[in-house]
Amino acid sequence: MLKRIPSFLRHVGPGVITGAADDDPSGIATYTQAGAQFGTGLLWTVFLSLPFMIAIQLVSARIGRVTGKGVAANLREHTPRPFLMTMVALLVIANTINIAADIAAMGEALQLVVGGGEHFHAVAFGVITVLLQVFVPYRKLAPILKWLTLFLFAYVVAVFMVKVPWAQVLHDLVIPKLQWTSAYWMMIVALLGTTISPYLFFWQASQEVEELRLKGAGHGTEAEIRHDLRRVKRDTYIGMFFSNGIAFFVMVLGAVVLYAAGIRDVTSAAQAAQALRPLAGEFAFALFAGGIIATGLLAVPVLASSAAYAVAEAFDWTEGLERQWFEAKQFYAVIVIATLVGTGLDFTPIDPMKALYWSAVINGVVAAPIMVGLMLLASKKSVMGNFTSGLKTTWFGWGGAAVMGFAVLMMLQDLVRQFW
Repeated sequence: MLKRIPSFLRHVGPGVITGAADDDPSGIATYTQAGAQFGTGLLWTVFLSLPFMIAIQLVSARIGRVTGKGVAANLREHTPRPFLMTMVALLVIANTINIAADIAAMGEALQLVVGGGEHFHAVAFGVITVLLQVFVPYRKLAPILKWLTLFLFAYVVAVFMVKVPWAQVLHDLVIPKLQWTSAYWMMIVALLGTTISPYLFFWQASQEVEELRLKGAGHGTEAEIRHDLRRVKRDTYIGMFFSNGIAFFVMVLGAVVLYAAGIRDVTSAAQAAQALRPLAGEFAFALFAGGIIATGLLAVPVLASSAAYAVAEAFDWTEGLERQWFEAKQFYAVIVIATLVGTGLDFTPIDPMKALYWSAVINGVVAAPIMVGLMLLASKKSVMGNFTSGLKTTWFGWGGAAVMGFAVLMMLQDLVRQFW
């Protein structure tokens, strides 16, 4: 089996990295909190979000592969400029806050394992992720990110270190346990916002463009495009199943360990690891903490790079992780600024985990209209030629946009209630 892993990694692409990046430390904290607060009662959301995730990520990847341009570049050509600039600005803000929370969680996790100062560790992680993106070309960075996806299996192993009531888990996975409380519905909103995130749309489409550049060819013949789209479909399905599978195991771990022990409030991934320590044992704790660090190293470059792709494409700047830094100075400047500002937020009185609430609000506001824009682009022959989206992808894509729109209304309703 181990001999087959490198071969497998060579054949998976942007979809798997995208799915893994969705399970960043902030996402781990949200999934753990869902399990700690509601037990296995929210496992059904894994089923709810999966088809929508697959559809919208498949649309994003297809747009990138067929047009040879990223999401922002396509939106620049087909939507009003004020709309594009507003979406890009909100995306950059949300990603920067997310970077801050992820780097803070990585620093705290490393402190739990080896000691030392969490702020020192946070700075070190910030510098490492910047250096990876600026000085490691895409053809070498992509395999590193693929290897990091394997560390997510730590959460699968951790679940099998504890006793799990599998009959109840499987029951709650397919049959919802609805509760008519504000806290319950806001957690559903948080889970959807964590799972269906705008930065993933930009990242996967842009990575398909990077893959084209690596081939050193144009868009290719119709037969070559169809061949690549089959790979895109397979890759995206694997990536999204992988992403939701990890979310399932993290939520189960929070339910059977923390919820069962009466621990209801988990505000960060590092706190979740610390809470698991006396309840699930040192090995499960080490797996959980190590997973936080590995997923952070995977997710922070995706967050920073997706912001840079969006800004560069919006202003028609030269972009691409395969380019040298001096060939795309503005693109790499966005990466450096977003990462360093995110790291710097950890030294301010701002609580990164509380800031994530606002990040989720921004992500929801950004995701819904961008999903509508993507679905409109994917249905236009003037954009996609003979490769417009199929019926099933179209239905689930629009369904995802509707669900995310509903989530935005729920968040706005909660905000109004809090302020009034």
